[in-house]
Amino acid sequence: MLRQFRRIAVAFVGGIVVAVGLVMLVLPGPAILVIPAGLAILATEFQWARRLLHRVRQGIGRGVSLFRHRRPDSRKPSGVG
Repeated sequence: MLRQFRRIAVAFVGGIVVAVGLVMLVLPGPAILVIPAGLAILATEFQWARRLLHRVRQGIGRGVSLFRHRRPDSRKPSGVG
C-alpha cells in the first residue's frame, strides 16, 4: 500500500515538474533544466522515464561536445570598432 502511494506521489510531482518545464519552453524560464529534473523525479519509480532521461543526457552530451569543438567564426571582427 505504501509503495503504491509512493508511485502515485512521484508520478504527480514529477509530472507537474515536467509540465512546468514544457510551459517554460514558450514562457521565460529554465526549461532545459526543469524538464530533466522532472524526468529524474519520475525515473526514481518508472523505467520508461529512466530510458528517456538517459536519451536526454546523451543528447545534451552531444550538444556540449559539438559546442566545445566548434571552429571559431572567421567572419567575426577581431578588434573593437
